[in-house]
Amino acid sequence: MQSTAVPQKLSMSQVLVCGAMIVTLSMGIRHGFGLWLQPITQAQGWDRGTFALALAIQNLSWGIFGIFAGMLADRLGAFRVLVGGAVLYGLGLAGMALSTDKLTFMLTTGVLIGAAQAGTTYAVVYGIIGRQIDPAKRSWAMGVAAAAGSFGQFLMVPVEGFLISGFGWQQALLTLAVFVVLIAPLAFGLREPGFSGGVAPAREQSIGQALREAFKYPSFQLLMAGYFVCGFQVVFIGVHMPSYLKDKGLSPQVASYALALIGLFNVFGTYIAGTLGQKLARRKLLAAIYLGRAVAIALFLWVPISPLTVYVFASVMGLLWLSTVPPTNATVAQIFGVAHLSMLGGFVFFSHQIGSFLGVWLGGFLYDRTGSYDIVWYISIALGVFAALINLPVRETPIVRGSPQAA
Repeated sequence: MQSTAVPQKLSMSQVLVCGAMIVTLSMGIRHGFGLWLQPITQAQGWDRGTFALALAIQNLSWGIFGIFAGMLADRLGAFRVLVGGAVLYGLGLAGMALSTDKLTFMLTTGVLIGAAQAGTTYAVVYGIIGRQIDPAKRSWAMGVAAAAGSFGQFLMVPVEGFLISGFGWQQALLTLAVFVVLIAPLAFGLREPGFSGGVAPAREQSIGQALREAFKYPSFQLLMAGYFVCGFQVVFIGVHMPSYLKDKGLSPQVASYALALIGLFNVFGTYIAGTLGQKLARRKLLAAIYLGRAVAIALFLWVPISPLTVYVFASVMGLLWLSTVPPTNATVAQIFGVAHLSMLGGFVFFSHQIGSFLGVWLGGFLYDRTGSYDIVWYISIALGVFAALINLPVRETPIVRGSPQAA
């Protein structure tokens, strides 16, 4: 019988450093897109719904392309996907700056940047973490990567605000287009052993078998439903809160500081969530996070608005912002294994992005028709309670399979 050598794994520090820096750049830039809502709509003479629709398409594109980016990363290794995503990101940001009509703006800001984010964010990076890092530290490592994305928000949002005020919104986007291409050289540190020549290691299941197994499993469906809520809440708040605060008479600096605080506190929130995911039942952790969001939003709408209440709300939401990401992905890995983790993570994230699409689009649509964001805030509260309840029945134990042929 011919023996098969087990490929040597990348070092944990290498995976975390390179993965964290990539997520910092990719997620950090996208978290500031709400700062461009008013400059672009005022310069182009568009309503807020046009900008919101472009970002809604971006989130949906991210979700759709994320499935295929995950498949390619599982089959060919993440390196090629990351490099391609970096190039698309730069082109998309340049297109966002130079678009003069709505269709081009939708294609570049929406489709192109969405596809770029699919290849440079969590589904791809978490696939590497799942394959390269021991299960005993997997949830913690995912928390570190998610915390890096949050640090990117804390770091990049003020930088983006400075670039817009100092150089104008177009030059700010072109500057970021150059900056984001740095993801490509960082991807060299994530070239996984065992994917030589673009050939993936042998797998117990085919793609079709893995998908049939996952979609028939009730816990996978519940995790997808919870992630839908996550996307709805965070993208609505991230994109529309700057305009909501300005409508309430607060300065643009309050919005920039609030988004930065969300990023800063999410560094701690995602790290804590990843760490607790190694020790506690992740379904209960997820339920607590979603319920906490609902309570935080309700209190924010109830108290009189001021810079102080905005900063307190941003700090609390920061603790809960992306803290769903490590326990959700770690649960998927624990149930189904890591062979198809990027792909399955891509499907779960697709549900997240459908929620993102509805959150950002409904925000603009209902504002243009009612002059208020109140309805969408109330929907966010109700969805938070719903997500808390549906995560409680999730079964986290590894799925029991028969032979590979019967899987």
